[in-house]
Amino acid sequence: MVRLDKNEIAFPDPEMYDGHEGLIAFGGDLSVERIWFAYQLGIFPWYNPGEEILWWCPDPRFVLFPDELKVSKSMRKVLNRNVFTFSENQNFKEVIKNCQQINRKEQSGTWLSDQLMESFIQLHEYGLAKSIEVWQNEELVGGFYGLQIGNVFCGESMFAKVSNASKAGFIHFVEKYKNDIESIDCQSHTEHLESLGARMIPKQEFLNILHQNNERK
Repeated sequence: MVRLDKNEIAFPDPEMYDGHEGLIAFGGDLSVERIWFAYQLGIFPWYNPGEEILWWCPDPRFVLFPDELKVSKSMRKVLNRNVFTFSENQNFKEVIKNCQQINRKEQSGTWLSDQLMESFIQLHEYGLAKSIEVWQNEELVGGFYGLQIGNVFCGESMFAKVSNASKAGFIHFVEKYKNDIESIDCQSHTEHLESLGARMIPKQEFLNILHQNNERK
């Protein structure tokens, strides 16, 4: 595992370096420039606040391809009843704040530190990060955020205050952009996203998608 220099924005090549369980580097900082560079390489930060910053590129990678989206009959009924309304980039700060504070099963604390949250807010202000908001009776009840890198969307985190809110928001997003987004990076496995069609693919396949995407920019 490589220690990063705070004064140099550089990472090990994830194609050539395969650390333990996908952990390829530690240290560095959470500057906007470093985070943006990392995601273009298929690398993301994931660590406990107050501890060393850890950088990952797992193999296999959990990805959803829009044409493989699964929508259950019960979720289609929810969407058809217009239980929720949706918006984009209308309340990024509240979305990321809720993602930080929401209680999750079998997880104590949060991986989303205040410093990392501030960096993503800056990325949003630069037009590089986006949020999807889910509303019910004019109240923010769900949503998610991530980075848009060409036609690859790197999903970061989601939250729901009422049943089906985050699922509805995700389905709305995928169906709206199915012709514009080639893949959605979900990073690591969750049953929630697997039920929507996400699946594991080899790391190299995901990196090839990123390389092709970067070449088209």
